[in-house]
Amino acid sequence: MNSEFRKPLPGTALDYFDARAAVDAITPGAFDTLPYTSRVLAENLVRRCDPATLNASLSQLIERKQDLDFPWFPARVVCHDILGQTALVDLAGLRDAIAAEGGDPALVNPVVPTQLVVDHSLAVEFGGFDKDAFAKNRAIEDRRNDDRFDFIDWTKKAFKNVDVIPSGNGILHQINLERMSPVVQVTDNVAFPDTLVGTDSHTPMVDALGVLAIGVGGLEAESVMLGRASYMRLPDIIGVELTGKPQPGITATDTVLALTEFLRNAKVVSSYLEFFGEGAAHLTLGDRATISNMAPEFGSTAAMFYIDQQTIKYLKLTGRDDELVRLVEIYARETGLWADTLTKVQYERVLQFDLSTVVRNIAGPSNPHKRVPTSELAARGISGIVENEPGLMPDGAVIIAAITSCTNTSNPRNMIAAGLLARNANQRGLTRKPWVKSSLAPGSKTVALYLEEAKLLPELETLGFGVVGFACTSCNGMSGALDPVIQEELIARDLYATAVLSGNRNFDGRIHPYAKQAFLASPPLVVAYAIAGTIRFDIEKDVLGLDHDGKPVLLADIWPKDEEIDAILAASVKPEQFRTVYTPMFARQADDGVKVSPLYDWRPTTTYIRRPPYWEGALAAVRTLSGMRPLAVLGDNITTDHLSPSNAIMLDSAAGEYLAKMGLPEVDFNSYATHRGDHLTAQRATFANPMLKNEMVLENGKVKAGSLARIEPEGIVTRMWEAIETYMERKQPLIIIAGADYGQGSSRDWAAKGVRLAGVEAIAAEGFERIHRTNLVGMGVLPLEFKAGVNRLTLGIDGTETYDVLGERTPRTTLTLVITRKNGERVEVPVTCRLDTAEEVAIYEAGGVLQRFAQDFLESVKAA
Repeated sequence: MNSEFRKPLPGTALDYFDARAAVDAITPGAFDTLPYTSRVLAENLVRRCDPATLNASLSQLIERKQDLDFPWFPARVVCHDILGQTALVDLAGLRDAIAAEGGDPALVNPVVPTQLVVDHSLAVEFGGFDKDAFAKNRAIEDRRNDDRFDFIDWTKKAFKNVDVIPSGNGILHQINLERMSPVVQVTDNVAFPDTLVGTDSHTPMVDALGVLAIGVGGLEAESVMLGRASYMRLPDIIGVELTGKPQPGITATDTVLALTEFLRNAKVVSSYLEFFGEGAAHLTLGDRATISNMAPEFGSTAAMFYIDQQTIKYLKLTGRDDELVRLVEIYARETGLWADTLTKVQYERVLQFDLSTVVRNIAGPSNPHKRVPTSELAARGISGIVENEPGLMPDGAVIIAAITSCTNTSNPRNMIAAGLLARNANQRGLTRKPWVKSSLAPGSKTVALYLEEAKLLPELETLGFGVVGFACTSCNGMSGALDPVIQEELIARDLYATAVLSGNRNFDGRIHPYAKQAFLASPPLVVAYAIAGTIRFDIEKDVLGLDHDGKPVLLADIWPKDEEIDAILAASVKPEQFRTVYTPMFARQADDGVKVSPLYDWRPTTTYIRRPPYWEGALAAVRTLSGMRPLAVLGDNITTDHLSPSNAIMLDSAAGEYLAKMGLPEVDFNSYATHRGDHLTAQRATFANPMLKNEMVLENGKVKAGSLARIEPEGIVTRMWEAIETYMERKQPLIIIAGADYGQGSSRDWAAKGVRLAGVEAIAAEGFERIHRTNLVGMGVLPLEFKAGVNRLTLGIDGTETYDVLGERTPRTTLTLVITRKNGERVEVPVTCRLDTAEEVAIYEAGGVLQRFAQDFLESVKAA
């Protein structure tokens, strides 16, 4: 702690650390040129950094040096239950490993406050047209997840610094936005900016509040939980100047889909974005949150907005304490985090985006950045009238229409717009098509309260959009089963069926096994597509139906006016609704006096929670990085859904066969995501996505899609899991060869755990998404990046080769990838070692994050 910079905060009884004084002491006037992100990082350094290294670390921020590591100390860690549970399973396993070596397991605890929200376990088995859907879905959730919830209940008592919000209360990111983040924290009479990491790529949603929050892999989160600094190199910080304002009838969803396309094309991967300008000032906090939520879809690490009057207005709207609201404004103005104190900022580059150019959009048929203006659906070949037989589903049938995901349900304007469109449709006599499984799954209970207040929830229910849960559902692949009759028709007629959802992810195969593709849309558009019933429909021009008088009804006839949306928002969304929901939710439970063992009593027959294997067997062996064979040769844009899918488990999959063998009925297979606490189930999900294209598997000269591999040197094509089993039996080290942007999507650590357990020692790709790369390092897998202009195609890789890696591993050094072809030819290829920091090198050499901590913990005990 650098006490010379600790000062009284004017207008309060608190102190703060003056980052401006510390920065300007090194370079006078430099603080005014620092971006918002750098100012937050500077305060963190001044308050937490070793005084001996403070000036050097601050100089990196001032001089924009990107070649050295510096530490930052997030104030808290947030987790949803899937990744949070697996992180805590790892810590429970770490306790076992330390106890086996004679250490005290009770000393292994999160040091940093950790908040876990159970929000990814509910499947929409009953749609929104069932008035009891919420209660029925929750009952099924509890039954299926008994093993998981038993473990989570144990963690609340066994670990210090862990708070749990149980199922049925909402989505982590929306709860974080509406209540958990104070914007400014106070500890030991010192005020400082709230900062956090989260085990979900959409953690940056609270960047909208001016809170530096980034998504990390579960393994990196575990390291932060255990009190280690998160070492980083200063990223590119890019300014995004927003000009103009949205046209009438344009939603925040339309804006964010346009921004996603724009920013992906601008190549902002791994950068920190800062939105500013006249356009940003006009955006409500809800609109900003919709934008910040989709930072991973842009490819960026963060998507920051400055603190201003919109922030204060939102804090008041959501029922925050008056003293906290006052503190946020005082602190932001005093410390240079208020919008009008950031007029001289210098960015690496500045992008400009005119909000007035945004039109009504959807994104699809896969990937969030594949924007399509709704006016161009027909021209793009997506829509178009198709003649269908009466009584049968049409081509392009929308089988899932889901208002889901915190991306949009956190935005009251979007939700009220959906309710008004439903009201207008009901007044005209329009109805949902019978094959559409519709649902409303808000990320917060407050949504139901203000929709009730506005008398719009009954209107949504009439169209089949009743509340099915307060959880992450279809966006996470938890759409639930279809009506058997509908499913049989889809299969028998081999129909092209789709999903339309108000989420942030629409990767192939993610939303539902029978929805071949999916489209992202605003909540009111989701309602409109439930009425249309097919994506083969020009939503702007085609007739949705006939009204009571037999007159045709178009989308324009029922689309709500902005003035009415705003009037209802002002009258219906109230601070007391947020207090009603959150005050009891966050009231600390009295200690019931029940003590639990510091070691978890692992259930022997579970397929959900099992002691992890990371300190034993093959994972304890030396990685040779020699004689490796390719498990897969892959193209560009491989997502973590390809690597470790999260959706429903099918009976004919490797995981499904295993669950059946374990005695689990097919109806309760649940999702891949819910089984990630059991490595025996989860590793069978490795490359289990049916849309995977492994270039080692050809059919008639073309790559065949499926969870397939080719065992070498025999050349035998098998299901991926059988190939993994074979290589595991042979103790064959493996490598994966891939194209650009490897590891896009969710921050799931099992995308790295699965390949490591399969025996993969290295991955050579043209580029890596940030979170997945850190997960690979955390599991002891070596990421290697081809030099520009070199790739699997230029090297003529076909999967028959063996591979060796030569050279000393230091941060971002050049290593040699030796390729030995089947004919004996040897090719030496220079590659960049993507261990980016000295800390990452140390983690890799130890075998991973958990192995490193266990070693350090036991050494510290011996030293004591």
